[in-house]
Amino acid sequence: MPQFTLRQLECLAAVGNQGSIAAAAAALNLSASAITGALNELERVLNTQLTIRRKAHGVSLTPSGRYVLDEAQGILQASQDLQEMAHAAGTLLAGKVRVGCYSSLAPTVLPELLAAYSSRYSQVEVDFFAGTQQEIFQRLANGTLDLAFVYDFGLPEGVERTTLYTTEPNVLLPPEHPLARSAKVSLAQLAGEPMILLDVPPSREHTEALFEAAGVNPWIRYRTADFEVTRSMVARGLGYAVLVQRPAADVSYEGLALAVRSIHPATRRVRITMVRSQSVRPSKAASAMFDLALELHTRR
Repeated sequence: MPQFTLRQLECLAAVGNQGSIAAAAAALNLSASAITGALNELERVLNTQLTIRRKAHGVSLTPSGRYVLDEAQGILQASQDLQEMAHAAGTLLAGKVRVGCYSSLAPTVLPELLAAYSSRYSQVEVDFFAGTQQEIFQRLANGTLDLAFVYDFGLPEGVERTTLYTTEPNVLLPPEHPLARSAKVSLAQLAGEPMILLDVPPSREHTEALFEAAGVNPWIRYRTADFEVTRSMVARGLGYAVLVQRPAADVSYEGLALAVRSIHPATRRVRITMVRSQSVRPSKAASAMFDLALELHTRR
């Protein structure tokens, strides 16, 4: 029988995710000495050094510590699943699932998914986070997100990816713009026009790559960090934009019309992807959300 305890593994996971004894103690509502004692005992039982502890510099994991942490997260998740399923006598899915989404994707992806999931699995507590892809990848790596929805650009190592659907970028123009009379617009036609760039990775990198491939140097007049601000500025006649997501209605927050046109020649379609950490065993609740997301988008 193993001589370590789940509490010791939980302390290691908290230290690995939080980066310090003090932060781990706060997260688990334990004393710092209790965390230290648990780590010491775990290292003794496993007969290996798991952490490097430096005063005022936090705690880092050794290669052995990183390996044990990866395995420990799966064990802790399995134990949580067992407790929750036993409590429900195996008849209900319970527990908690934490989902992330790139901010400009969130209005398109999350509401339908969360509504359908809550209806089907009412006993599961759902939490979500919308932010940048860098923030999402960090949270996947430290175990504070179970799965996430992102653009398939610049994905880091260590994530499992599944394509949810594909879409294509479009040009947004004020309705009165001369180019809005055409069904399609080439990037070359936009070269001298003021551009409103959604200046958030990976949207920025994707837009820059489109223009670079077309041999066009855009005139970036404004930069924004918000999807809807970008659309509203276009509707006010301040410039054009290239965006991947297209809401159901081609109007801004102010109710002003937008002209949305396809790019000619056609550009490569963009993959919207579900990602999960390869080092974390998914809970039953997280696996159910993963399956439901695929189901919803397969119907379309």
